[in-house]
Amino acid sequence: MLIIFFILGLIIGSFLNVLIYRIRTAETILGRSHCRKCKKQIRWHDNIPLLSFILLKFKCRDCGNKISWQYPLVEFFTGALFALAGNQFFLLENFSTWATTGIWLFLISALIVIFVYDILYMEIPGIVLWPAIFLSLGFNLFFDYGRDFSTVWERMLISGSLAAFGAFLFFFALSFFSKEKWMGMGDAYLVILLGMILGWPKILLGLFMSFTIGAICGIILIVLKKKKMQSQIPFAPFLIVGTIVAMFYYNPLVSWYLSFF
Repeated sequence: MLIIFFILGLIIGSFLNVLIYRIRTAETILGRSHCRKCKKQIRWHDNIPLLSFILLKFKCRDCGNKISWQYPLVEFFTGALFALAGNQFFLLENFSTWATTGIWLFLISALIVIFVYDILYMEIPGIVLWPAIFLSLGFNLFFDYGRDFSTVWERMLISGSLAAFGAFLFFFALSFFSKEKWMGMGDAYLVILLGMILGWPKILLGLFMSFTIGAICGIILIVLKKKKMQSQIPFAPFLIVGTIVAMFYYNPLVSWYLSFF
């Protein structure tokens, strides 16, 4: 099943690349894929995820324009994350996991689009963010329905809402008092989604990983003179990486940490 989810992720990743570009240009997503430079339609056999990129030697068949590494990287990591999600959430014999896994795959796809879009344009696309927020809210309602829980924190609606509200207040304060120099308002809205996805207390690990990875990358960029202390760096990618880590590795990381005490 992992191979099936990986291949599905490659296909969806190819679509996400198109979506990222067409959100920016306000093009319809229904049209055929085309080269961004010469505008020639891409042949079906030149549009096979990963494989076509290698066979074409990283260039457009018609105009020779170099194909961005964004395309194979998005395809590969979408495939990898789909495989992780399938391994963690999907059971072939349990039909209810089919729907929940589908929702997780949609949310992962939304996070990938936001990740790349913020790197490229320093902006979080609301057309992707808000549907994902409402879907995650509906998912939490669906998860809680008809279930008995030993603690209130096991209820995804309560846990997710608390995490989303707390994270939003923290990031809103950072954005408001710094006049968006420390943190953009888009990041404050993004953590609503991340809180709904992770819930409490996973959001704490997600934010800790986000700030840690962001700080390390920022220091490296400054040392390499790619950025200056005053430079703005998109933070949404770090938030999303931290969320992915907490989503899939919360229990082993917490167990590893507690082993020191």
